[in-house]
Amino acid sequence: MMLPVGHPAHIAVTIRKLLAYRKLDKRKTRLYSLSPRAAHGALVVIMAQQPQLATRVVERFLDYVTYDTQSSDDSTSFPSTAKQLVFLDRLVSDLQALGLRDAVRDQYGYVFATIPATTRKPGVPTIGYIAHVDTSPEASGAGVRPIMHRDWQGDDIVLPDDPAVILRRSEHPALAGKVGEDIITASGLTLLGADNKAGVAAIVALAEYLLAHPEVPHGAIRLGFTPDEEVGTGTQYFDVTRFGAKYAYTIDGETLGQIEAESFSADSVNVTFSGWNTHPGLAHGKMVNAIKVAADFIGRLPRDRLSPETTCDRQGFVHPYQMEAAVEKTSVKFLIRDFDTKKLSEYEKFLQDLAEQTAAEWPGASAQVQVTESYRNMREVIEQHPHVVENARKAIARAGLPVLDAPIRGGTDGSRLSFMGLPTPNLFVGEHNYHSRLEWISAQDLHKAVEVMVHLAQIWAEDAAE
Repeated sequence: MMLPVGHPAHIAVTIRKLLAYRKLDKRKTRLYSLSPRAAHGALVVIMAQQPQLATRVVERFLDYVTYDTQSSDDSTSFPSTAKQLVFLDRLVSDLQALGLRDAVRDQYGYVFATIPATTRKPGVPTIGYIAHVDTSPEASGAGVRPIMHRDWQGDDIVLPDDPAVILRRSEHPALAGKVGEDIITASGLTLLGADNKAGVAAIVALAEYLLAHPEVPHGAIRLGFTPDEEVGTGTQYFDVTRFGAKYAYTIDGETLGQIEAESFSADSVNVTFSGWNTHPGLAHGKMVNAIKVAADFIGRLPRDRLSPETTCDRQGFVHPYQMEAAVEKTSVKFLIRDFDTKKLSEYEKFLQDLAEQTAAEWPGASAQVQVTESYRNMREVIEQHPHVVENARKAIARAGLPVLDAPIRGGTDGSRLSFMGLPTPNLFVGEHNYHSRLEWISAQDLHKAVEVMVHLAQIWAEDAAE
């Protein structure tokens, strides 16, 4: 007997067939207990999460993460580390090998290239896709050994090079929906580098796919790869005019289906305490220890609010993250973050007052506070170009995914680029636990990111006026 599509038995049979070919979570065969409508909806979601385009994005990613591209907070050069240039030159070679003859690295390390338009429709704007190549200074990026955990079944993932480093589903809620997928981690000694080599691999895979499929209609697409995003200078020499896109997207987000069009506004603050040093054996009544003054200052910071560990959602924070200490002079570096730009000055005044109050209680000590602007909330620019976000939502939905709008509790190159005249929201690529030895990504999410980028390019061409 032929079962109609949507009948629970038909769906169960279909899923069993999918299991044989796509390694789906076997628990999903229990859909026979659902109503026909619910079961059919669940099947649509399951099928939507499977790769729909044949690309080499995973293979590229596994290769790219083996390059050490860690940036440095302490460098005065640009890029901050020469090893980033090694990988950027590799990207130029890869792009030229695909046929993008205009791929080039400039003197600052930026790599630009163009996927030519395939549509003859006039008025299609040039869009851009951007990713950064550097990895965080907070964890080693040398000798990354990526490991593919195929058809992961929800068990703890013990990273073999340091068995004390364990990726547990119970501690990382984002893993809950990834049972049956292929999870990629590092080996336990390093970060993985999905932030942002996942975006790099996705963009190169997009180029490879579109060049092999000229029947897909799209306008010109500019590709950009930047250094030093992790140390906050990734757009310092980015030439928006030369890049030539009207709108762009960074491919540097986390959760499947997520688009981020709002970021923190950010400043950095350096609080320096000066004391007086002398021989410790003769220091009575003379020495003023700047280390102790700074420690007193840090101890006065709120413990129950205004810190990363006590805030979430739309709350801002004041975060001491680095100290350079000596008796004569000790400096404490802070990250200042909030979605409301006006609140930054409130936090900075709070630190100024607290530093001065602390120094006043240590005779002979003084305090200086220096504020440096980092970036501003991209929403202030992007909300003036609503179609940039709307087209991304359409692309995510076309790929069969739920659209997740979320603010970034952080920043991307897009935060700065938006204020430089290039509205640039951020799209998911699937990176999780970044800046950590527990960093991971789903291979299936990587494939879906490429698919969304293809749809997005098509949508810009479809929506352009004739």
